[in-house]
Amino acid sequence: MARGAKLPPLRFRKGRGAGMIGCMKNRTLTVVLLAFLLAAIGLQGQDKAAPAKKAAESAVTPAALIDINHASAEELKKLPGIGDAYSAAIIKNRPYANKTQLNSRKVIPAATYQKISAMIIAKQ
Repeated sequence: MARGAKLPPLRFRKGRGAGMIGCMKNRTLTVVLLAFLLAAIGLQGQDKAAPAKKAAESAVTPAALIDINHASAEELKKLPGIGDAYSAAIIKNRPYANKTQLNSRKVIPAATYQKISAMIIAKQ
């Protein structure tokens, strides 16, 4: 269009779905579709996280906790990140009043403690 030219006035269709009612139907449909898509995306993320969380919860039962004050070196080695050196250090620094002393006494690194903290207990 040429500069300064006027646009023709807008003309609305008449009949079914015309005017505000048609616009509201389109907007409602758009909102419903958007909500459905967002819900589907959210459910996909939950499906992936849920099995891992359930597996972690089922693996840690009171009977399955390893007592760091009485466990053998072989039992300690079953924990993730614990090998010969760390199991020997855990045994050498016994007794522990609570499991956080593994970290505060610097027996094992903080990252390793975070991995095993839900799997251990310090019984007296």
